[in-house]
Amino acid sequence: MSDELDLKCINTLRFLSVDMVEKANSGHPGLPLDAAPMAYALWTRWLRYNPRNPDWFDRDRFVLSAGHGSALLYSLLYVTGYDVSLDDLKQFRQWGSKTPGHPERGHTPGVETTTGPLGQGMANAVGMAMAEAQLAARYNRPQHTVIDHYTYAIVSDGDLMEGVASEAASLAGHLRLGKLICLYDQNTVTLSAGTDMTFSEDVRRRFDAYGWHTISVSDGNDLVAIEAALETARAKSTRPTLILIRTELGYGSPEQGSFKTHGSPLGADNARKTKQTLGWPTEPDFLVPDDALAHFRKAQTRGAELESAWNERMQAYASMFPDLHDELQRSLRGELAEGWDADIPVFPADAKGMATRDASSKVMNAFAAKVPAFTGGSADLNPSTKTALNGLGDFNPLAAKGEDLQGSDSAGWGYQGRNLHFGVREHAMGAIVNGMAAHGGTIPFGATFLIFSDYMRPPMRLAALMKLHVIHVFTHDSIALGEDGPTHQPVEQLANLRAVPNLVVIRPADANETAVAWRVALQTRDRPVLLVLTRQNLPTLDRERMAPADGLRRGAYVLSDSSARTPELILIASGSEVSLIVEAAKRLQDEGVAVRCVSMPSWELFEALSPAERDEVLPPSVKARLAVELGVSQGWERYVGQHGDMLGIETFGASAPAEVLLKAYGFTADAVVARAKALLAR
Repeated sequence: MSDELDLKCINTLRFLSVDMVEKANSGHPGLPLDAAPMAYALWTRWLRYNPRNPDWFDRDRFVLSAGHGSALLYSLLYVTGYDVSLDDLKQFRQWGSKTPGHPERGHTPGVETTTGPLGQGMANAVGMAMAEAQLAARYNRPQHTVIDHYTYAIVSDGDLMEGVASEAASLAGHLRLGKLICLYDQNTVTLSAGTDMTFSEDVRRRFDAYGWHTISVSDGNDLVAIEAALETARAKSTRPTLILIRTELGYGSPEQGSFKTHGSPLGADNARKTKQTLGWPTEPDFLVPDDALAHFRKAQTRGAELESAWNERMQAYASMFPDLHDELQRSLRGELAEGWDADIPVFPADAKGMATRDASSKVMNAFAAKVPAFTGGSADLNPSTKTALNGLGDFNPLAAKGEDLQGSDSAGWGYQGRNLHFGVREHAMGAIVNGMAAHGGTIPFGATFLIFSDYMRPPMRLAALMKLHVIHVFTHDSIALGEDGPTHQPVEQLANLRAVPNLVVIRPADANETAVAWRVALQTRDRPVLLVLTRQNLPTLDRERMAPADGLRRGAYVLSDSSARTPELILIASGSEVSLIVEAAKRLQDEGVAVRCVSMPSWELFEALSPAERDEVLPPSVKARLAVELGVSQGWERYVGQHGDMLGIETFGASAPAEVLLKAYGFTADAVVARAKALLAR
């Protein structure tokens, strides 16, 4: 192929992007102008994908971590033949278009993950590489390689400033993820200034210290050097690679190298001058030369051939290893095998009971072996969150030195191990499990204390936006954790998490609700689920006298009624406070008060019911309602109404034994009874 056609194709990407931003009068032209050569080299020389089937599983994954450069990605998707049209490009950033301001997974064909919040995409890419390594180790066999692809990302200066990228890069280097390659668009400019104002570290030496292989390309327009760097990176099977490519933001524009080209249209005059400088026709806009498009569209034939060859390998694999093949196909479809939950225990009534974190551990280990896609771990807290998967090995690079780590056997576990160790990296953990879920073939979970969900809010929000099947296990769910004090005692976290659209928060009341919560978490495929669990023991409720724990699936259910007549008072609680309202209800019933107890483990599941179903649980005619929860009262007004009351916590906690704290903050049966009587007396 001629250098002239290469340049024409690169400029096609550049000026489709510029024209998109100009037409929208909104967007980021700087990165597409400078990063188009590296994107072109990757997408036409190395990236394995099939535009006609964006979901072909053994494709390479491409992450535009610098999501503000979305116009470049949309241009690539159009010219290579994805279901993105030229008209879609012309509707960039407009209502209802396939080309939103930042890339959105599930919205635009070919977008692997939602990016824009900087650093998240790079950490997602680490998760994708981990998923590929784990699946390859479990399923590949000699002469039968069915999982074999790379994860590539374009990252920016801003990405590498974010702490989440540092956390994830550190872990990736430790894990020696050789099929992860990041192209660093090193244009030394951010939104508001040059990086000399804020970012003067030696990035290459930092990544060397992380254990990455690093390569420098001094000229971002040097296709030969970029292609050679990619070839070298692919050969480094035991280390991830960072390719540092020196570019000029807004290349070719009158404001080249200035932050002014980062996040604002060039303007009609400067757009015209940029086209003139780079030898591109000033008219018409959205020009795609026929020979450039024909060259890009070769990706369709190439991709179809790659997928066809993979399908043949899969057929041979199915003949040789039918059980493994069936298991893999279920995992790729996100399905659960029949009987996956058959061994989940039913817990007998027990006044002493157990912590729901302990019940969770028993439940997880009852189904984990039957759900091979289930994998995860904690941010250095397995002994506390009780989330270790017994006998299923640790995910680590334990294969022999110098050998390709893919396919390490179960004797050393290596990448086949299903216990992930994230270290003290909560933010990266959240983003990495997002990447694993987006990759497919896994059902990932992450675990930490509820208080540290604050460190994970950005990736949890993105998981909800992407509708990813991610599970988070949050333990130590209230001030009842005790002596560690207010720095570790969650108060406002439940309200914060419940405010996130499409995020399911479940706070089970006892061991049996915990078992049902895990069933819901595994079966809910279209959004993330958070399990909020206790450190302290909770009574295991007597289900022969009370409603079955399966009522959790409804989000809220009538646990007990004092009589057949309409209740005078409804007590509502979640989690550890359910046993408290049960005790208070008994006292009130002994005094002749008709009390209904409602366990409400999940607002989101309850809101999914019809109004009539919700009214069955909370009859509108019953105005006296008292909600009890060890957290801020914000949001509970929707369930207690203007005539109801809420026993919550509106201050931070304190350092003391749990029983002292619960009494001091009014979470005793006596306090609930008194509050209920005051409510009835109004």
